Amino acid sequence: MMRERFTAFPLIHLEHVQGNPPEMYVVSYRIRGIERLRGDQVVYRDYHEVEIKLPGTYPRTPPTCRMLTPVFHPNIEPAIICIGDHWTASERLCDLVVRIGEMIAYQSHNIKSPLDGEAAMWTDLHGDMLPIDSRDLTPPEDG
Repeated sequence: MMRERFTAFPLIHLEHVQGNPPEMYVVSYRIRGIERLRGDQVVYRDYHEVEIKLPGTYPRTPPTCRMLTPVFHPNIEPAIICIGDHWTASERLCDLVVRIGEMIAYQSHNIKSPLDGEAAMWTDLHGDMLPIDSRDLTPPEDG
């Protein structure tokens, strides 16, 4: 389903799949996000990579998601992406991939439970600049 969903979609691409059945994915996003702040200046980034690892107990247990490229976001730190406080086994992996892209683009964020306090403060103060990328990241259902 992942290959079918993202093969012809220009904003999200499967870079690498490991295992049969797959247990690890590297997904690239060609969307605008924030790499970091340089003083008061925002440093934008238009290419991002995420690693998604599925545990043997998936989907009962959530995947582990981490950034492979730098990103500045309240709910992301290099070692982990907060995919929510309550994992739902019924969430499709392709929907999670879209949701991570929405986070990178600042279409989605939670400043009340941040992993990165500095990014949460910046987000709270700069809501007028958000989202960073407003494009629809959901590929068509027919692939």
